[in-house]
Amino acid sequence: MAHPLSVTIVVGVVAGLAVSGACILALRRRISDDVYHAAFRRWRSWCWLVGVIFLPVLAGALPTMLAVMVLSLLCFREYARATGLFREKTICAVVSLGILLVAFAAVDHWQDDRLFFALGPLVGALIVVVSIPSDRPRGFIQRVALGVLGFALLGFSLGYISNMANVVHLGETHTDYRPLVLLLITAVELNDMIASLINRTLGRRPFLPETSPQKTWAGAIGAVVITTALVTAAGGWLFAGTPVAHPGWLVGLGLLTSVLGQLGELTLSSIKRDVGVKDVGATLPGHGGLLDRFDGLVLVPPAVYHYLSLALGEAGPLGSEAPFRILTGSWGG
Repeated sequence: MAHPLSVTIVVGVVAGLAVSGACILALRRRISDDVYHAAFRRWRSWCWLVGVIFLPVLAGALPTMLAVMVLSLLCFREYARATGLFREKTICAVVSLGILLVAFAAVDHWQDDRLFFALGPLVGALIVVVSIPSDRPRGFIQRVALGVLGFALLGFSLGYISNMANVVHLGETHTDYRPLVLLLITAVELNDMIASLINRTLGRRPFLPETSPQKTWAGAIGAVVITTALVTAAGGWLFAGTPVAHPGWLVGLGLLTSVLGQLGELTLSSIKRDVGVKDVGATLPGHGGLLDRFDGLVLVPPAVYHYLSLALGEAGPLGSEAPFRILTGSWGG
């Protein structure tokens, strides 16, 4: 909590939960029992989610990386059940192994062009290879594609959050990864909430009616404008003293977060429409599964990571000043 932005985000989110909970209670007698219980279940799930997300991030880099690993495994489990990939035990085992290796690479800090970034193509290739010995050419492309997509979105992409935990300082104030990770997650979730609120109050024209009928142009544009403004303001605070503090870079960061956050949600919506399910799980009452709640994150982390590394220039890549090969440094080289 050394950086004031971390304090601001945590206090703001907790205060928001408290106020929303009080509003639900205040409206108890003015709304139907079904609406009240649905709202209360959703609010209770949010309280649980905030604790599960914030506590590991605040506890330290290792708890953050382990939490991301568990989230990736659980989200992939939901994805495999929804798509039927769970029947392909070997592919699921390879994806799970890939998720564990991504976590290890982040913990050991295999940076630059080494293990972490190599795992994307290596695990993808391994999924192809292990699918051959079953001698089932019918459905081969579908099985392999489902496995590669699952790892790319839920193992490799989410794993970039773990890699961000290797950040040792940003801006004029030397700090750690916490404000960056908290800002990323909070911005993506707020982006979804803002779009949903505008969709219900002002939205008229559907954005992609066959993919997600409830999403509207008003919600999409409103979320982009508001989220970009919030990320620009918070980013100016976080990245003070670095090239990222330039208004152009900050606006780009906000746009990247909002647009890719919405595209991540639409990616999952496309998958659900394709396989004919409303939610990919039932872990969170009022939300569906974990993947239903964290779908906005599936595209954002790698884009933000490389965007910031590009903006930092000679000061990057992101996290390059952290200790290198913490666990395996004695293995030679």
